[in-house]
Amino acid sequence: MKTDERGHLTADTHPPDGAPRPPHRRDLIAASVGVALLVTASLVGWAIQRSDGSLQVNWPPLLGTWDPRFGPGTPAALTVAVLVIVYGPGLATRLPWPALLLTTWAAALAWTFSLALVDGWYTGVAKRLTTKHEYLTVVDRFADIGTTLRGFSDHIVIGPPGNWPAHVAGHPPGATLTFVWLDRIGLGGGAWAGTWCVVVGGSAVVAILITLRVLTDERLARRAAPFLALVPAAVWMGTSADGYFAGVAAWSLALLALAATRTVRLPAVAALAAGLLYGFTCYLSYGLTLMAVPGLGILFLARTARPLPLVLAGALVTPVAFTLAGFNWWEGYQELVVRYYQGAGGVRPYWYWIWGNLAATTLAVGLATVAGLGRVLTVLTRAPRAVRELRTAPPGESQESAALRLAVLVLVALLAILAADLSGMSKAETERIWLPFMLWLIPATALLPGRRRGWLAGQVLLTLLVNHLVFTGW
Repeated sequence: MKTDERGHLTADTHPPDGAPRPPHRRDLIAASVGVALLVTASLVGWAIQRSDGSLQVNWPPLLGTWDPRFGPGTPAALTVAVLVIVYGPGLATRLPWPALLLTTWAAALAWTFSLALVDGWYTGVAKRLTTKHEYLTVVDRFADIGTTLRGFSDHIVIGPPGNWPAHVAGHPPGATLTFVWLDRIGLGGGAWAGTWCVVVGGSAVVAILITLRVLTDERLARRAAPFLALVPAAVWMGTSADGYFAGVAAWSLALLALAATRTVRLPAVAALAAGLLYGFTCYLSYGLTLMAVPGLGILFLARTARPLPLVLAGALVTPVAFTLAGFNWWEGYQELVVRYYQGAGGVRPYWYWIWGNLAATTLAVGLATVAGLGRVLTVLTRAPRAVRELRTAPPGESQESAALRLAVLVLVALLAILAADLSGMSKAETERIWLPFMLWLIPATALLPGRRRGWLAGQVLLTLLVNHLVFTGW
């Protein structure tokens, strides 16, 4: 963003003639800060881990092991990447809106599946959710769902017989019940579970594009589409349950945006559905209660609280249902805190992970997103004029207002991440755990100038290096 001779905000996100131009110095500086954070977190992390092993990770700041390899997904990933880099930006500007949504989702699915298939179908997809820490190991214990829910919290803390595996204990029962329900309808086993997580998680890009269109403008949504298709976080979305959580949370926010802006035929139904999904999200992961932060940001940008009563009504359905079934969310969370500090959470140093988590996030969102965050900061530093723009210009009214709205949307997602970081309940593994928040940082790339194929290529290179050199387990 810059100002004209009258002091008004003007967009500098791309040159007037549409021709490509080299990255601005400030974008490169922002990306360099990301690189410096990664290098520092890696060097300091290696020193700590070699000294006393307290980080409890083998490849700081990531949870993973050094394992250079190629696999059947390698040529597929390269093909998807080249196609999106070469044709993605152009198609994003020309395709009809519904076709763009479907194409971006398809590209995101192809990207995620191809990265997972570097380890083959069994190891990369079918096995991931069946290992000893994962959800599918306990499906048989839910033969009587009511009885299991009533005793769910009794098995969270390590000590009593039959304590839950780490991921089951670390989440409310909605997460495990998803896979129980899949099993009940004949879609049991790791292959179906992994596919479910990738497909639902991949749909988050559609939800984000819809939200961008109604809260900012269609131009910025289209500019973000190729980056959403090739997000580096796909390494951890294929396949982890957190990818599934990200999809559910993203649709909750998208429906809220549609209801708040009244850009859907039945806004009341959209508001109720947004609440239903948010309530269920809170029973997928305790930490996802923080999705309320970007939710409030959406209401702020829409300048209305009109959907709030219906959203709250919808959000109460899941808590009431689980409470009546015998599971107390707050009791479960308190037991989880005890379990967390019984394990690696009680050993990992807070002082390192408070910033090491952000380094892991940098890898998951990519340096192009970091550069975009620099643009977001530039927009937001013009606070007095920015507030006036928000008050006077509705969504889609001007490019200046749209860029500011996008910056605010990214900011509230970043605030949710910082809140999770400060809580101390997310020490390491945040490249996976924070997927529902991190995907909302990717739209910052829409503020980068030019056609940005170089930035896209950089995202791809980083993703392929991580995926082929480090075995993450997801």
